[in-house]
Amino acid sequence: MTVNMTKGQAISLQKADGGTLTAVRMGLGWQAAKRRGLFGSRTREIDLDASAVLFADKQPVDVVFFRHLQSDDGSVRHTGDNLVGGVGQGGDDEAILVDLQRVPVHIDQIVFTVNSFTGQTFQEVQNAFCRIVDETNGQELARYTLDGGGAYTAQIMAKVSRVGSGWQMTALGNPANGRTFQDLMPAILPHL
Repeated sequence: MTVNMTKGQAISLQKADGGTLTAVRMGLGWQAAKRRGLFGSRTREIDLDASAVLFADKQPVDVVFFRHLQSDDGSVRHTGDNLVGGVGQGGDDEAILVDLQRVPVHIDQIVFTVNSFTGQTFQEVQNAFCRIVDETNGQELARYTLDGGGAYTAQIMAKVSRVGSGWQMTALGNPANGRTFQDLMPAILPHL
């Protein structure tokens, strides 16, 4: 059963049977919003990019994004860049796979971000979501829906943090501005 998360809500990433999750997928989906024009409504392609920044003691140590598709240790992997969104009609347009058992012990947080590489604002995006899926069985565990677009070009979507021997997901949903994850670092740091 999926938990529909609200901004700031945290959930434990455990299986329904109490077991520990071993692999998760952070899926990102979106569609370009229809815009009214002189000759009717139209859409413009939107290039959103998912990134995962790996932190150790509040210091960034690695990143996975469309130009670096795998973490240096191989535990986090991006499935590839989608330049237009909406392809899956509700499915994942981009995804980042995390093998939680392989994440090095010094990594204590992974922050997931979304940014508009082309600089379009989220006012031009609709049906955007971030979701966590148990990669071993395909079950959606949690979904954070990005409601109402704004005049910003990025979102600090969610983070997974080590809690004892397991992991916890927190929906952040904080708007930011920037075309790349590097631009977003000042906005990420307060959430660590």
